Amino acid sequence: MPLLTTTIGAYPKPSEAPVPMWTGMGEERRSAPTQVYDRFVVDQSDETKAMLDRMTIGAVADQVACGIDIPTDGEIRREHYVYYHCRHIDGIDFTHLSKKVMRDGSWTASVPTVRAELRAGTPFLADDWRIAQSATDRDVKITVPGPLTISDTIANDYYADRADLARALADAINVEIRRLAAAGCKWIQIDEPLFARQVEAARDFGVECLERCFSGCPEPVNRAVHICCGYPARLDDPDPAKADPDSYFDLADALDNAAIDAVSIEDAHRQNDLALLEKFQRTTVILGLVNIASSHVEAVDELSLRIRDALGHITHERLMLAPDCGLALLPRDLAVAKLRNLSRAAQNS
Repeated sequence: MPLLTTTIGAYPKPSEAPVPMWTGMGEERRSAPTQVYDRFVVDQSDETKAMLDRMTIGAVADQVACGIDIPTDGEIRREHYVYYHCRHIDGIDFTHLSKKVMRDGSWTASVPTVRAELRAGTPFLADDWRIAQSATDRDVKITVPGPLTISDTIANDYYADRADLARALADAINVEIRRLAAAGCKWIQIDEPLFARQVEAARDFGVECLERCFSGCPEPVNRAVHICCGYPARLDDPDPAKADPDSYFDLADALDNAAIDAVSIEDAHRQNDLALLEKFQRTTVILGLVNIASSHVEAVDELSLRIRDALGHITHERLMLAPDCGLALLPRDLAVAKLRNLSRAAQNS
Protein backbone atom coordinates (compact mmCIF):
# COMPACT_ATOMS: atom_id res chain seq x y z
CA MET A 1 0.00 0.00 0.00
CA PRO A 2 1.24 3.53 -0.72
CA LEU A 3 2.09 5.68 2.27
CA LEU A 4 -0.72 7.97 3.41
CA THR A 5 -0.37 11.70 2.86
CA THR A 6 -1.85 14.65 4.72
CA THR A 7 -1.47 18.40 4.95
CA ILE A 8 -0.77 20.21 8.20
CA GLY A 9 -3.21 23.12 8.33
CA ALA A 10 -3.26 26.33 6.31
CA TYR A 11 -3.77 26.39 2.54
CA PRO A 12 -3.14 29.47 0.32
CA LYS A 13 -6.08 31.86 0.54
CA PRO A 14 -7.57 33.43 -2.58
CA SER A 15 -6.66 37.11 -2.90
CA GLU A 16 -10.31 38.07 -2.48
CA ALA A 17 -10.69 36.19 0.82
CA PRO A 18 -12.51 38.38 3.37
CA VAL A 19 -10.25 37.14 6.18
CA PRO A 20 -6.56 38.10 5.72
CA MET A 21 -3.86 35.49 6.23
CA TRP A 22 -1.96 35.92 9.50
CA THR A 23 1.42 35.33 7.84
CA GLY A 24 1.23 38.84 6.39
CA MET A 25 2.16 40.07 9.84
CA GLY A 26 5.61 38.51 9.66
CA GLU A 27 7.43 41.46 8.16
CA GLU A 28 5.36 43.88 10.19
CA ARG A 29 6.53 42.50 13.49
CA ARG A 30 10.14 43.10 12.47
CA SER A 31 9.66 46.86 12.05
CA ALA A 32 6.74 47.75 14.35
CA PRO A 33 6.15 44.69 16.50
CA THR A 34 3.14 45.83 18.53
CA GLN A 35 -0.61 45.44 18.22
CA VAL A 36 -0.44 43.28 15.12
CA TYR A 37 -3.04 40.73 16.21
CA ASP A 38 -6.04 42.77 17.30
CA ARG A 39 -7.07 44.46 14.09
CA PHE A 40 -8.95 41.76 12.19
CA VAL A 41 -12.65 41.84 13.04
CA VAL A 42 -14.29 39.26 10.81
CA ASP A 43 -17.53 40.22 9.12
CA GLN A 44 -20.26 37.81 10.25
CA SER A 45 -22.68 38.49 7.41
CA ASP A 46 -24.34 35.67 5.47
CA GLU A 47 -22.52 36.83 2.34
CA THR A 48 -19.11 36.54 4.02
CA LYS A 49 -19.96 33.14 5.48
CA ALA A 50 -21.04 31.86 2.07
CA MET A 51 -17.80 33.13 0.52
CA LEU A 52 -15.69 31.45 3.20
CA ASP A 53 -17.66 28.22 2.76
CA ARG A 54 -16.97 28.24 -0.99
CA MET A 55 -13.28 28.95 -0.46
CA THR A 56 -13.01 26.20 2.14
CA ILE A 57 -14.62 23.68 -0.22
CA GLY A 58 -12.21 24.84 -2.93
CA ALA A 59 -9.18 24.37 -0.67
CA VAL A 60 -10.25 20.82 0.20
CA ALA A 61 -10.99 20.03 -3.45
CA ASP A 62 -7.51 21.28 -4.43
CA GLN A 63 -5.82 18.99 -1.90
CA VAL A 64 -7.88 15.99 -2.98
CA ALA A 65 -7.12 16.69 -6.66
CA CYS A 66 -3.42 16.67 -5.75
CA GLY A 67 -3.86 13.18 -4.28
CA ILE A 68 -3.75 14.07 -0.57
CA ASP A 69 -5.40 11.31 1.46
CA ILE A 70 -6.28 13.36 4.55
CA PRO A 71 -6.79 17.02 3.63
CA THR A 72 -7.45 19.83 6.09
CA ASP A 73 -10.06 22.59 5.85
CA GLY A 74 -7.21 24.91 4.85
CA GLU A 75 -7.93 27.23 7.81
CA ILE A 76 -9.52 29.58 5.28
CA ARG A 77 -11.80 31.29 7.81
CA ARG A 78 -9.06 31.83 10.40
CA GLU A 79 -7.46 35.24 10.80
CA HIS A 80 -4.74 33.63 12.95
CA TYR A 81 -4.02 30.03 13.85
CA VAL A 82 -4.16 30.73 17.60
CA TYR A 83 -6.54 33.67 17.99
CA TYR A 84 -9.32 32.20 15.87
CA HIS A 85 -9.81 29.54 18.53
CA CYS A 86 -9.22 31.95 21.40
CA ARG A 87 -12.13 34.10 20.23
CA HIS A 88 -14.34 31.09 21.02
CA ILE A 89 -13.10 30.68 24.61
CA ASP A 90 -14.91 32.69 27.26
CA GLY A 91 -12.61 34.55 29.65
CA ILE A 92 -10.16 35.94 27.05
CA ASP A 93 -10.36 39.71 26.59
CA PHE A 94 -9.75 40.91 23.02
CA THR A 95 -10.56 44.54 23.80
CA HIS A 96 -8.06 45.51 26.47
CA LEU A 97 -4.71 44.13 25.30
CA SER A 98 -1.50 43.52 27.24
CA LYS A 99 2.04 43.97 25.97
CA LYS A 100 3.95 40.71 26.00
CA VAL A 101 7.37 39.46 24.94
CA MET A 102 6.74 36.60 22.52
CA ARG A 103 8.55 33.41 21.55
CA ASP A 104 11.44 33.58 23.98
CA GLY A 105 12.17 37.22 23.19
CA SER A 106 11.78 37.12 19.40
CA TRP A 107 9.39 40.07 19.41
CA THR A 108 6.92 42.05 21.51
CA ALA A 109 3.20 42.35 20.81
CA SER A 110 0.00 43.62 22.37
CA VAL A 111 -2.10 40.52 22.86
CA PRO A 112 -5.48 39.33 24.20
CA THR A 113 -5.54 38.74 27.95
CA VAL A 114 -7.09 36.12 30.21
CA ARG A 115 -9.13 37.99 32.82
CA ALA A 116 -11.63 35.35 34.00
CA GLU A 117 -12.10 31.59 34.28
CA LEU A 118 -11.73 29.96 30.88
CA ARG A 119 -14.65 28.01 29.45
CA ALA A 120 -15.47 26.72 25.99
CA GLY A 121 -17.82 29.11 24.23
CA THR A 122 -20.35 28.53 21.48
CA PRO A 123 -19.54 25.43 19.38
CA PHE A 124 -17.78 26.27 16.11
CA LEU A 125 -15.31 23.63 14.90
CA ALA A 126 -17.98 21.05 14.10
CA ASP A 127 -19.56 23.50 11.65
CA ASP A 128 -16.14 24.26 10.13
CA TRP A 129 -15.57 20.53 9.68
CA ARG A 130 -19.00 19.84 8.15
CA ILE A 131 -18.42 22.48 5.48
CA ALA A 132 -14.99 21.10 4.64
CA GLN A 133 -16.14 17.47 4.76
CA SER A 134 -18.92 18.23 2.27
CA ALA A 135 -16.23 18.62 -0.40
CA THR A 136 -14.93 15.04 -0.28
CA ASP A 137 -15.50 11.47 0.84
CA ARG A 138 -11.99 11.43 2.32
CA ASP A 139 -11.60 12.18 6.03
CA VAL A 140 -10.93 15.89 6.58
CA LYS A 141 -8.59 16.79 9.45
CA ILE A 142 -9.26 19.77 11.71
CA THR A 143 -6.41 21.53 13.52
CA VAL A 144 -6.52 23.13 16.97
CA PRO A 145 -3.86 25.31 18.66
CA GLY A 146 -2.40 23.62 21.74
CA PRO A 147 -2.38 24.87 25.34
CA LEU A 148 1.37 25.48 25.61
CA THR A 149 1.44 27.49 22.39
CA ILE A 150 -1.68 29.47 23.27
CA SER A 151 -0.27 30.27 26.72
CA ASP A 152 2.77 31.86 25.04
CA THR A 153 0.58 33.84 22.64
CA ILE A 154 -1.80 35.49 25.11
CA ALA A 155 -1.31 37.31 28.43
CA ASN A 156 -2.48 35.90 31.76
CA ASP A 157 -4.11 38.13 34.36
CA TYR A 158 -6.12 35.44 36.15
CA TYR A 159 -4.40 32.09 36.72
CA ALA A 160 -1.66 31.53 39.30
CA ASP A 161 0.96 30.43 36.80
CA ARG A 162 1.44 29.29 33.24
CA ALA A 163 0.89 25.61 34.05
CA ASP A 164 -2.51 26.38 35.58
CA LEU A 165 -3.37 28.51 32.55
CA ALA A 166 -2.34 25.71 30.18
CA ARG A 167 -4.49 23.18 32.04
CA ALA A 168 -7.50 25.50 31.90
CA LEU A 169 -6.93 26.00 28.19
CA ALA A 170 -6.69 22.23 27.70
CA ASP A 171 -10.02 21.72 29.44
CA ALA A 172 -11.71 24.35 27.27
CA ILE A 173 -10.14 22.86 24.13
CA ASN A 174 -11.25 19.39 25.20
CA VAL A 175 -14.90 20.47 25.21
CA GLU A 176 -14.61 21.70 21.63
CA ILE A 177 -12.66 18.62 20.52
CA ARG A 178 -15.32 16.32 21.96
CA ARG A 179 -17.97 18.33 20.11
CA LEU A 180 -15.95 17.91 16.93
CA ALA A 181 -15.54 14.17 17.47
CA ALA A 182 -19.26 13.79 18.17
CA ALA A 183 -19.99 15.45 14.83
CA GLY A 184 -17.97 12.71 13.09
CA CYS A 185 -14.50 14.16 12.57
CA LYS A 186 -11.97 11.31 12.65
CA TRP A 187 -8.70 13.28 12.41
CA ILE A 188 -7.97 15.99 14.98
CA GLN A 189 -4.56 17.63 15.29
CA ILE A 190 -3.22 19.78 18.12
CA ASP A 191 -0.61 22.30 16.94
CA GLU A 192 2.20 22.76 19.48
CA PRO A 193 5.13 24.54 17.82
CA LEU A 194 6.20 25.80 21.26
CA PHE A 195 7.11 22.23 22.25
CA ALA A 196 10.21 22.59 20.07
CA ARG A 197 11.22 25.93 21.60
CA GLN A 198 10.32 25.22 25.22
CA VAL A 199 11.20 21.59 25.75
CA GLU A 200 11.33 21.79 29.54
CA ALA A 201 7.83 23.28 29.76
CA ALA A 202 6.60 20.71 27.23
CA ARG A 203 7.88 17.88 29.41
CA ASP A 204 6.80 19.47 32.69
CA PHE A 205 3.16 20.09 31.77
CA GLY A 206 2.79 20.42 28.00
CA VAL A 207 2.44 16.71 27.21
CA GLU A 208 0.03 16.32 30.12
CA CYS A 209 -2.10 19.14 28.68
CA LEU A 210 -1.90 17.59 25.21
CA GLU A 211 -3.40 14.38 26.59
CA ARG A 212 -5.97 16.43 28.49
CA CYS A 213 -7.13 17.99 25.20
CA PHE A 214 -8.06 14.55 23.89
CA SER A 215 -9.56 13.18 27.11
CA GLY A 216 -12.78 11.28 26.43
CA CYS A 217 -12.35 11.16 22.64
CA PRO A 218 -13.83 8.00 21.10
CA GLU A 219 -11.55 5.41 19.51
CA PRO A 220 -12.28 6.28 15.84
CA VAL A 221 -10.59 9.66 16.36
CA ASN A 222 -6.97 9.81 15.25
CA ARG A 223 -5.24 12.06 17.80
CA ALA A 224 -2.28 13.90 16.30
CA VAL A 225 0.13 16.59 17.46
CA HIS A 226 2.10 18.83 15.10
CA ILE A 227 5.43 20.25 16.27
CA CYS A 228 7.20 22.55 13.84
CA CYS A 229 10.39 24.47 14.57
CA GLY A 230 9.00 27.90 13.70
CA TYR A 231 7.19 29.65 10.84
CA PRO A 232 9.28 32.01 8.64
CA ALA A 233 8.23 35.61 8.08
CA ARG A 234 8.34 35.33 4.29
CA LEU A 235 8.91 32.95 1.38
CA ASP A 236 12.55 32.16 0.61
CA ASP A 237 13.78 33.79 3.81
CA PRO A 238 17.50 32.84 3.84
CA ASP A 239 17.80 32.74 7.63
CA PRO A 240 14.50 32.19 9.46
CA ALA A 241 14.59 31.86 13.23
CA LYS A 242 14.06 28.17 13.96
CA ALA A 243 14.03 26.05 17.09
CA ASP A 244 16.81 23.56 17.78
CA PRO A 245 15.97 20.41 15.76
CA ASP A 246 17.49 18.31 18.56
CA SER A 247 14.37 19.16 20.54
CA TYR A 248 12.65 16.32 18.70
CA PHE A 249 15.07 13.85 20.27
CA ASP A 250 14.49 15.43 23.68
CA LEU A 251 10.72 15.06 23.35
CA ALA A 252 10.46 11.71 21.55
CA ASP A 253 10.16 9.41 24.55
CA ALA A 254 7.50 11.53 26.26
CA LEU A 255 5.49 11.81 23.04
CA ASP A 256 5.76 8.11 22.24
CA ASN A 257 4.41 7.29 25.70
CA ALA A 258 1.59 9.84 25.49
CA ALA A 259 -2.03 8.99 24.74
CA ILE A 260 -1.82 10.17 21.13
CA ASP A 261 -1.67 8.35 17.81
CA ALA A 262 0.56 10.47 15.55
CA VAL A 263 3.37 13.04 15.79
CA SER A 264 3.99 15.48 12.93
CA ILE A 265 7.54 16.85 12.59
CA GLU A 266 9.60 18.88 10.12
CA ASP A 267 12.21 17.24 7.94
CA ALA A 268 12.34 19.32 4.75
CA HIS A 269 13.72 22.69 5.84
CA ARG A 270 16.37 20.97 7.96
CA GLN A 271 16.69 17.24 7.65
CA ASN A 272 16.78 15.20 10.83
CA ASP A 273 19.09 12.42 11.83
CA LEU A 274 16.62 9.72 10.85
CA ALA A 275 17.63 7.65 13.88
CA LEU A 276 15.02 9.92 15.49
CA LEU A 277 12.31 7.76 13.92
CA GLU A 278 13.53 4.73 15.86
CA LYS A 279 12.61 6.45 19.12
CA PHE A 280 8.94 6.22 18.13
CA GLN A 281 8.14 2.59 18.84
CA ARG A 282 4.36 2.96 19.00
CA THR A 283 3.38 6.30 17.49
CA THR A 284 2.88 7.07 13.80
CA VAL A 285 5.26 9.73 12.50
CA ILE A 286 3.97 12.28 9.99
CA LEU A 287 7.21 13.32 8.30
CA GLY A 288 7.44 16.75 6.67
CA LEU A 289 9.04 16.34 3.24
CA VAL A 290 7.88 19.58 1.57
CA ASN A 291 9.54 22.89 2.47
CA ILE A 292 6.70 25.33 3.00
CA ALA A 293 8.96 28.41 2.94
CA SER A 294 10.83 27.71 -0.29
CA SER A 295 9.78 28.31 -3.89
CA HIS A 296 11.79 25.24 -4.91
CA VAL A 297 9.45 22.40 -5.92
CA GLU A 298 10.80 19.12 -4.60
CA ALA A 299 11.13 16.54 -7.39
CA VAL A 300 9.43 13.16 -7.05
CA ASP A 301 12.79 11.38 -7.13
CA GLU A 302 14.13 13.67 -4.41
CA LEU A 303 11.15 12.91 -2.19
CA SER A 304 11.26 9.19 -2.94
CA LEU A 305 14.90 8.98 -1.87
CA ARG A 306 14.13 10.56 1.51
CA ILE A 307 11.16 8.22 1.95
CA ARG A 308 13.36 5.18 1.31
CA ASP A 309 15.87 6.47 3.85
CA ALA A 310 13.11 7.00 6.42
CA LEU A 311 11.73 3.50 5.91
CA GLY A 312 15.08 2.17 7.05
CA HIS A 313 14.19 3.47 10.52
CA ILE A 314 10.40 3.04 10.90
CA THR A 315 7.84 0.54 9.70
CA HIS A 316 5.79 1.33 6.61
CA GLU A 317 2.48 1.29 8.48
CA ARG A 318 3.68 3.93 10.98
CA LEU A 319 5.00 6.48 8.48
CA MET A 320 2.88 9.20 6.86
CA LEU A 321 3.99 12.05 4.61
CA ALA A 322 3.18 15.76 4.71
CA PRO A 323 4.61 19.24 4.21
CA ASP A 324 6.69 20.64 7.09
CA CYS A 325 3.86 22.93 8.19
CA GLY A 326 0.97 24.94 6.73
CA LEU A 327 1.14 26.16 3.13
CA ALA A 328 0.04 29.75 3.76
CA LEU A 329 3.23 31.39 2.44
CA LEU A 330 3.06 29.67 -0.94
CA PRO A 331 1.17 30.88 -3.99
CA ARG A 332 -1.47 28.35 -4.99
CA ASP A 333 0.38 27.08 -8.08
CA LEU A 334 3.47 26.25 -6.01
CA ALA A 335 1.41 24.59 -3.31
CA VAL A 336 -0.35 22.44 -5.90
CA ALA A 337 2.93 21.46 -7.59
CA LYS A 338 4.52 20.49 -4.28
CA LEU A 339 1.51 18.45 -3.12
CA ARG A 340 1.21 16.63 -6.44
CA ASN A 341 4.84 15.54 -6.26
CA LEU A 342 4.44 14.49 -2.64
CA SER A 343 1.46 12.32 -3.60
CA ARG A 344 3.34 10.79 -6.53
CA ALA A 345 6.29 9.96 -4.29
CA ALA A 346 3.92 8.36 -1.79
CA GLN A 347 2.39 6.24 -4.55
CA ASN A 348 5.89 5.00 -5.42
CA SER A 349 6.72 4.06 -1.85
